[in-house]
Amino acid sequence: MALSSVDHAIINRALIAASHEMGSKLIRSAHSPIVREAQDCSAAIINQQGKVVAQAELTAIQLGSIAQTLAPCLALFPAETLRERDFFINNDPYHGGQHIQDIFLFTPIFYNAELIGFSASVAHHIDLGGGAPGLNPYAGDVHQEGLVFPPTLYNLDHDWNGGPLERFIRANVRMPEATIGDINAQFAANLIGAKRLSALVDRYGSEQLSEAMDAMLDYSELRVRNAIRNLPNGTYCANAAMDSDGINNKPIVIRTQVTIEDNNLEISFDGTDPQVGTNLNCPLASTIAAAIACAKSVLTDSDIPFNDGVGRVIKVSAPFGSLLNPSSPAPVRARLLASHRVFNAVMKALAQIAPDKVIAEGFDTTTPICLSRMEGNNYNIYLEILGGGYGAGNNNDGCDGVDSPLSNCANIPIESLEMDYRFLRIESYSLIPDSGGGGMYRGGLGLERSYRILEDGTSFATYSDRFDIVSEGLFGGKPGGLATMFINRDGEKIALSSKMGCDLQKGDLLVIRTGGGAGYGDPEKRSTDHMDLDISEGLTSQ
Repeated sequence: MALSSVDHAIINRALIAASHEMGSKLIRSAHSPIVREAQDCSAAIINQQGKVVAQAELTAIQLGSIAQTLAPCLALFPAETLRERDFFINNDPYHGGQHIQDIFLFTPIFYNAELIGFSASVAHHIDLGGGAPGLNPYAGDVHQEGLVFPPTLYNLDHDWNGGPLERFIRANVRMPEATIGDINAQFAANLIGAKRLSALVDRYGSEQLSEAMDAMLDYSELRVRNAIRNLPNGTYCANAAMDSDGINNKPIVIRTQVTIEDNNLEISFDGTDPQVGTNLNCPLASTIAAAIACAKSVLTDSDIPFNDGVGRVIKVSAPFGSLLNPSSPAPVRARLLASHRVFNAVMKALAQIAPDKVIAEGFDTTTPICLSRMEGNNYNIYLEILGGGYGAGNNNDGCDGVDSPLSNCANIPIESLEMDYRFLRIESYSLIPDSGGGGMYRGGLGLERSYRILEDGTSFATYSDRFDIVSEGLFGGKPGGLATMFINRDGEKIALSSKMGCDLQKGDLLVIRTGGGAGYGDPEKRSTDHMDLDISEGLTSQ
């Protein structure tokens, strides 16, 4: 049966809907607040050749790398050797993964013994062992960050549900019920994908479904090529920098060259600083995902499916041994800090040829707050990603107090947080007035969140950035405000660095203040109505 254009459209939307349903299933089934509330996860449908055709619109940094994480699995265990109830697991940063905490699960989907595709899910797991609960800011190598699962094939019947893999994980993590529960949520999401793909085969047949999947990839490729074709050929360079590696007090610079030649786009990071001894190193999969996410968001329309057809057009490379393509066993836990500077550098390069489509730099910094305590014989680990201000665009202010573009996590509601973590209390949660950079359109505001520590024996760990280097404005826009952290203890204010860990005492008030986004355009051209509204709402003082 030949497929009509209507059939193609139906299958296209059905696959995208299936991936979104997978994401919803994963979130609603998860145990940990970082997945259940903050939604630090994603899901995808993949064709028989291992190419992503549809993805849930959740965590952007996870979207552009799923096929690269599956590829090493298929290289070791070819598709023709797979059987029902098999699954792949991979979180190895040096074999297609990102950082240790993101576990990818891939489930082969069979229909009458024929492989018709894969369902995939990824979730951030609060604890996978390692040298400290939840987050080890002082890890000297990847092994101190948690369990590494290289690309490996297992079977649900033999290895899970009380089998050896589940028992192994349970014995090596600090919160086994949460970790096993979240992995089970991933399996549930993958099962939804399998059911939806099988239903499409029931209706159209496997050959027609495969044809429609190929057409989805071709469609995305065509749309992206058409968008790039309208841009001037040339190479456009830009830099972005992090404050430091947490040891040496000097900036770490990411350098990019964006080359457009007809309908192809290449993004190179030649000249980027070498890998570092702390956890800021960014695996190549994350570098590729961040660069493609930026280029697609700037140059293409939102209705173009984000699938592996996009990767046919946009090629990304980084020198081996650099911050953006480190060699093993360098630690990588904080790889999103570098990923955000990849996003910034590519954005600034594209600003030279598409000024009306870009945004200024935002806070663009993952700031995980990890608070942990041993309660009896069990750990209780709180982990949340705090956002800040977005950069402004050519016709809009930056968003206030939201997570950064690549991580895209929601906040954990205070009521839920305090039910799960009784050793802390939230005492303030607010925007920081005047923290966004001025401009014709202003940058988004940073936020303040303070934690009252209710029990001794509580530990704190984090990594952040923009304590020293501000977000840069575009076309006359002003920089955003810097971030800061401190502890109020018995009337004394104790300043904290951006990448650190320490023990807290009962009664301490831990205060986190994130940075603001930069402005776009001349501040003198900002409308009086916008200024008056900001002042009336307490967002700015003038």
